[in-house]
Order: sequence, then structure tokens, then C-alpha cells
Amino acid sequence: MKFAETQLKNAYVIEPEILADERGKFFRVFCKKEFSVIGHDKDFVQFNHSVNFKKGTVRGLHFQNKPFSEIKLIRCICGSVFDVIVDLRSESPTFLKWFGTIISKENNKMMYVPEGFAHGFQTLEDNSELLYHHTEFYTPSSEGGLNIFDNTISIQFPIQTTVFSDRDKNLPLVDTNFKGI
Repeated sequence: MKFAETQLKNAYVIEPEILADERGKFFRVFCKKEFSVIGHDKDFVQFNHSVNFKKGTVRGLHFQNKPFSEIKLIRCICGSVFDVIVDLRSESPTFLKWFGTIISKENNKMMYVPEGFAHGFQTLEDNSELLYHHTEFYTPSSEGGLNIFDNTISIQFPIQTTVFSDRDKNLPLVDTNFKGI
């Protein structure tokens, strides 16, 4: 696997090494030994599958607060998305900065989201699907989120937003009281 660190420390775009022949292709999605090179030492305890019907759908920005902060490994298995992470670590030099990249069924890239980050995405095709690997169990009382349309963060999506939930639309904006996670 190739681990390309983003400008947000400890966050990676991962490209698997693909073996291809007339039968198709084969690649590793996770290897504990290979991931240890980037300091990953936690077990994934929960896998989630996100199915999105319409191009332009936006979900996020979601995170879990301490003590249930989690690492996520995101992979697109159908269609394509513009995957976005935001650094919420108050001590980080990139606090409230974002990074986005296209992950798709075609490019096989994955996003490694460290603890202390919010995550969201915009679908670039109808019927786009993501698999999420989590190092913590979903804990509703620890759930947090920020509004993906917040001008303080200023995420630049590649296409027009067509669908998003009332819940996500009503997530709080960053203000002077936001101290990070």
C-alpha cells in the first residue's frame, strides 16, 4: 500500500497495490503490519455501509467526542465521492483546515481519518456507496458535528449540492466558542 500523508498531519490517502489479470483485480484493503508504519495500532471494531441514491448528496461533518474519538478508514465501493476531512485538534497548526479528495470505485483510493477529525462527503455520481471502518463503537451521547456549509471552514465542493438531511443542515457553525476536540 502507498500511504500519502495529506497537509493535515496523520491523515492519509491510501492507494492499494493492485494485482490485475484477465480474471479481474485483487488488492489488500487493510494489513495491520502495513498500517503500523503510519502509527496505526488500534483495532477496527465496527464497519458501516453508506448508500447514497443521488449525485450531489452531502453528508457530514460528523465526529465522536472523547473518550470515544475514532479513527475511520473510508473506501468507496460504488460510484465516486469528494471525501472531506476537517482537523478539529485545537493544538494542531492546521486546526479547522480541511482536505478533500476524490475516492471512487475506479481509483480504489481510501481516506484514513485520524482521531480528532470531522468527516463528510459529496457524491459525484448517483448510487455511490462507501464502507467505513471504525476503531470505536458508535456512541450517540458522544456524537458531534459541524455544518458542512460553514464559511469559517469554506469547503469547496466540486458540484452543486442536491440533497442533505435536515440534521446535517442544522449542525452548528464554528464560532469563537468552538474549542476543538
